[in-house]
Amino acid sequence: MAFLKENPNLKKRIVSAAAVEDDSSFELKLRPKRLGEFIGQKKVKENLSVAIEAARSRGEALDHVLLYGPPGLGKTTLATIIANELGVAFQQTSGPILQIKGDMTAILTNLREKQVLFIDEVHRLQPALEELLYSALEDYKLDIIIGQGPSARTHTMDVKPFTFVAATTRAGLLSAPLRSRFGIVLRLEFYTPRDLRVIVERSAEILEVEIDEAGALEIASRSRGTPRIANRLLRRVRDYAQVRGSGMVDLATAQAALQMLEVDRHGFDEIDRKLLLTIIEKYQGGPVGVSTLAAALAEESDAIEEIYEPFLIQIGFLDRTPRGRVATQLAYEHFGIAPNRRQSSLF
Repeated sequence: MAFLKENPNLKKRIVSAAAVEDDSSFELKLRPKRLGEFIGQKKVKENLSVAIEAARSRGEALDHVLLYGPPGLGKTTLATIIANELGVAFQQTSGPILQIKGDMTAILTNLREKQVLFIDEVHRLQPALEELLYSALEDYKLDIIIGQGPSARTHTMDVKPFTFVAATTRAGLLSAPLRSRFGIVLRLEFYTPRDLRVIVERSAEILEVEIDEAGALEIASRSRGTPRIANRLLRRVRDYAQVRGSGMVDLATAQAALQMLEVDRHGFDEIDRKLLLTIIEKYQGGPVGVSTLAAALAEESDAIEEIYEPFLIQIGFLDRTPRGRVATQLAYEHFGIAPNRRQSSLF
């Protein structure tokens, strides 16, 4: 995401669902390899399981797959699992990296039979490269223009049948022609604390961290429904347990560690609390436009829309209305603030 490069403070947020360099080595170790190992997302797994089994039985490439939803929920992991389940090669890139037609042409012409090509942040793919994809996705053909001006001619190249897996956090930004070429469109939802507890326990086993069920559930309940955050919190709590505890992550140790990290029972950090309090105290609970809110918080509008808001809206602390953002009654109750008359009438 471009705004992550421009605002490095977002990367330092322990409850940010965006990937940071510190996560990469741990995520590779913790990432499930097979669909049976993947925890949660029952509907997504069921749909993929049926589609993969059908493609294998026919000996064909799997239909193209679009995975969308907030960051940190497992889109990249599912893409690798699809390749593993099909027993085919896997190649990964991202929309912002691909700059010229030659990049896309080279990738498509070097694909192996039934290979999985995964493009992350597909909504940031340049229009010219997106158009190049259309015929490759539909007919497994690639149209290349050779020469310039009146002497230019079109040469059609065959592309081996492949599976295109695309991931995006902003499905609404995809063009209609590109979206129509996906046979399988799947949305990933936030995880339940119960599913996240299982993920935390599995990660703890791999990392050789001693943890009990209550400690795992405490971490899970403060992880904003996101496995990436759960694994990050687990590593920080592990450090606390080794330095200030017995090494065992139990309920008391988890609570003490998370209090030190300023992650409250809803998974809010200082920035989340500041956002909600700004709406409540400066703008009487809203509505307030995202641009105004971004200026008041000295943050990017994109960061508010993609990083902060989705979870706050999902758990009912924030509403997004045509006139702007509105703090809900749950937000007032969380801070022990009584709604003003205008807001009381809305509730």
